Amino acid sequence: MEQQHRPDSESEAPLLAASKPDGAASSSPRRNRFPFFCAVLASMTSVLTGYNVAVMSGAQIFMAEDLGVSDTQIELLSGAISIFSLVGALLAGWTSDRLGRRLTIVLTNGFFLVGSLIMTLAGGYTALMAGRFVAGIGVGYALVIAPVYAAEIAPASSRGLLSSLPEIFINTGVMLSYVSNFAFSALPAHLSWRLMFAVGVVPTVFLAAGVLTMPESPRWLAMKGRLDEAKAVLDRTSDTLAEAEQRLLEIEEVVVAGASNGAGGTWNEVTTKAGVRRVLATVLALQFFQQASGIDSVVLYGPRVLAMAGVTSNNLLLGLNVLFGVAKAGSILIAMALADRVGRRPLLLVSTGGMTASLLVLGSVFAAFAGAKDDAAVAAVAVAAVVAFVCTFSVGLGPLAWVYSSEILPLRLRGQGAGLGTAMNRVMSGIVTMTFISLYGAITMAGTFYLYAAVAAASFAFIYTFLPETRGRNLEDMEQLFRTK
Repeated sequence: MEQQHRPDSESEAPLLAASKPDGAASSSPRRNRFPFFCAVLASMTSVLTGYNVAVMSGAQIFMAEDLGVSDTQIELLSGAISIFSLVGALLAGWTSDRLGRRLTIVLTNGFFLVGSLIMTLAGGYTALMAGRFVAGIGVGYALVIAPVYAAEIAPASSRGLLSSLPEIFINTGVMLSYVSNFAFSALPAHLSWRLMFAVGVVPTVFLAAGVLTMPESPRWLAMKGRLDEAKAVLDRTSDTLAEAEQRLLEIEEVVVAGASNGAGGTWNEVTTKAGVRRVLATVLALQFFQQASGIDSVVLYGPRVLAMAGVTSNNLLLGLNVLFGVAKAGSILIAMALADRVGRRPLLLVSTGGMTASLLVLGSVFAAFAGAKDDAAVAAVAVAAVVAFVCTFSVGLGPLAWVYSSEILPLRLRGQGAGLGTAMNRVMSGIVTMTFISLYGAITMAGTFYLYAAVAAASFAFIYTFLPETRGRNLEDMEQLFRTK
């Protein structure tokens, strides 16, 4: 059955897509827009992820003024949400395999609702930390379930585009948090930061209700033996009926193989199959490099970085933060447009190369002009370097680490594997954000960005040496690709 129905290369995929029910001769059938709608709705939860993580960037200024929180407490509050998200990330695979992808997304919105309410009403550091804990669980869930659902609902022709949506919406949330920081900055300190957190409450109810209109993941339905329902979903989300049949056959093969090894995730394969070990190692390495290169130091401490580069006005600092958010979110659209045309590997290499160069420039600005105040030229170069860093990150490593990770994990390990990858991502994010102020205090701001540049250079070398191209391949072919590379 595998040899008869399963395409082994990109060259066979168009032949399958060309098999239209009405006998049309076109070799390029019109893409189905329904999976795009589903992936967008599921990924909207990621807006709340970006918002809850990044709102601290500007809120910390007014929290310090209102509640008297120290730099150390700011560091802990900023980074703790990433560490707390480990709880959600590690539970998300188990939850989504039992409740389904849709109900797991609804649960995620519930955590964001409660966490935002606690932070809005907080009267001190302890309550703020409790709110960050609850919201952090939601972050962990969202980072796992949104890309998994998008990858599983998408046909091969648009999987890169649809799998990029969670990262696009995360960055939209980051941008909106910066707009919120700027919009409420003129209010009294005791009110401004509370409204910044309160904005994250309202969308959760509407998103949870909207998610219930989506179909369940066909791969999850097949894992539960509900093949008729899986086939119905595949008919609605594939480019052609022939492709829907093909996808169902491939899913059935993988489900049967997984069941023969014992249901769910068969972790003993990690020690017995070289291909599975390589896939898991690749996922962990990509997530490590994505965060260890320092992106969250800019996301959460952008105003502080620019203040040390000579910008002295709070309004200007928060306004420039909005510029960073727009540049970061806009660059994701480039990755979205090119992931299925150019491929994952070229974008990842351009991204990590550009990140390395921009971090070197930013470090050199601080090395050469440390302590400069109100020097417009120095500040302009620093701003340009930060914009270049966030743009090059967002055009490749930012979204594609998630895309690549989601599509190479075997179905029987996808929930747990995505959870482990997200756990690595959140640990590194937490380390970066909880040590940034202390790190630049110990090795200077220049030394900090030189360190991040070295990590970015190492990520370029890793991608160039070890990562094969996955564009156009079916999800169920990925393990074989890695086994035979």
